[in-house]
Amino acid sequence: MNILIIGGAGVVGQKLARALAAQGTLRGKPITKLTLADLNAAPTIEAPFPVEAATCNITDTASVAQVITEETDVIYLLAAVVSAHAEQDFDFGYKVNMFGTLNVLERCRALGTKPVLVFTSSIAVFGGEVPQPYTDHSALNPQISYGAQKAIGELLVNDYARKGFIDGRGFRLPTISVRPGVANRAASSFMSSIFREPLQGQEAICPVDPDFPHFYLSPRQCALNLVKGAEIAAEDLGKNPTMTMPGRVWTIRQMIDAMTAVAGPEPAKLIRWQEQPEIADILAGWRLDIRPEKALRLGLKADDSFEDNIRYFLEEDIAAPAGA
Repeated sequence: MNILIIGGAGVVGQKLARALAAQGTLRGKPITKLTLADLNAAPTIEAPFPVEAATCNITDTASVAQVITEETDVIYLLAAVVSAHAEQDFDFGYKVNMFGTLNVLERCRALGTKPVLVFTSSIAVFGGEVPQPYTDHSALNPQISYGAQKAIGELLVNDYARKGFIDGRGFRLPTISVRPGVANRAASSFMSSIFREPLQGQEAICPVDPDFPHFYLSPRQCALNLVKGAEIAAEDLGKNPTMTMPGRVWTIRQMIDAMTAVAGPEPAKLIRWQEQPEIADILAGWRLDIRPEKALRLGLKADDSFEDNIRYFLEEDIAAPAGA
């Protein structure tokens, strides 16, 4: 089984690579090669099979063609321009998130090998006037450009799968917390930094009130779900192979209480409450009630508690230098 992770240098890509290395197989077959592709060469990992780093710019068709070959069995398409960045740079967001996705799909179609393609979408596809709770049958109504770009990606993946060009499946990721490394340009970045920095003795800013609820998943469980997601049989996906990955809704207050339960009272004292107008409009539509019933039926899982998210960070990532 020859596997390619596009976006292999990011937090989720690295966690996924380690989960695949630990399992050693995918879809019932031994993994024979793993390629971690990104704009810059990704850190490689130890594994019982060859692991290679490659550079790939999904906005460039020649670059895509170099990493997706006839030997590629499974593709994880994780690369993206994140929410606040895509909102600030409209052209670049569409160039990467829409046209980049199309370039990957077109390469698969040209090869004619029908690889398994796992696409990571986002809960940013929900919003607007669509009534909550959001279910597997809720209309997509994104209120930011990033969400619109991911919704387009979902439709492309679904259509290319329907036509038989890929064995496609997509998963709308919850907000991933606690992410290691440094803050990225996602509007949700503070949802990791208010735990990551205090746990490492540093101050962090929270721009929302303590009762702000949101939908979360740990990096570890996200990676395990992506492994499981590639193994689901195409016939079990139904006529819409894209679904919301399981997560849980917690308030900021509940999450801080969880951190205190695990790490004591000192980290919470380093959180400073301060509005950030530049992300206020984005956050206004993020009080979400999401019911990921399809993914749960297919065997994907949420974390049991946010205490677990904190423990995973302390066990695996507190000194990790990798970017978020």
